[in-house]
Amino acid sequence: MDITEQIEQLEADLQELGSLLEKAERKRVQELLKQEQKKVEKELTTKRQQKEQRTKREADPSASSKAGYTVKITSYAWDQSEKFVKIYLNLNNVHKIPLENVETDFTERSLSVLVKDLDGKNHQITILNLLHPIDGKDSYKKIKTDMVLIMCKKQTTKKWECLTAVEKQSKEKDKPNVDGTADPSDGLMTMLKKIYEDGDDEMKRTINKAWSESQEKKIKGEGMMDL
Repeated sequence: MDITEQIEQLEADLQELGSLLEKAERKRVQELLKQEQKKVEKELTTKRQQKEQRTKREADPSASSKAGYTVKITSYAWDQSEKFVKIYLNLNNVHKIPLENVETDFTERSLSVLVKDLDGKNHQITILNLLHPIDGKDSYKKIKTDMVLIMCKKQTTKKWECLTAVEKQSKEKDKPNVDGTADPSDGLMTMLKKIYEDGDDEMKRTINKAWSESQEKKIKGEGMMDL
């Protein structure tokens, strides 16, 4: 059923609902009919808008490329279930454009989304270096009111700490080194700095005193401060 037929069916539904509403005498029945009437009216408005946009594109196929330009989607939210990683893209009125205008591409470690001709612009996001592999053939999109939901199928059911490997590396870089693989003094200084910043005046005086004594020992060749 093409969009013109869908509109005709919705118009017929709306007309019949109106007739039933005129005949209904019970208040509860009237309320139910009014609710359904509003739902049909909303769906009909959306379909008419889609048809209008399609007619414009067919009349001038180059119109969208002339008027539109591509902007990057810079913000998103993500969540996960046992089997999927879910990415939420908030885009006003995205539910009003044709479904085929929202294109997705998945690889084992990346995804991209291109939303074409939304309010005169194209919207695009690419996320690379996913933390774990996904199954592209079982990943898909869902269009909701003012939102695109991307469902990335996990290859394994393990819980993701973050969305990308880059984020994980950044978090690990910010952690104090306590495993002895780097210069021990770097980890020591990081911990001392945190203790100093979080401590009270007495703690800060104690650390300052210990540091001063340590520096004096180093100058005299007595080594690092003894903790």
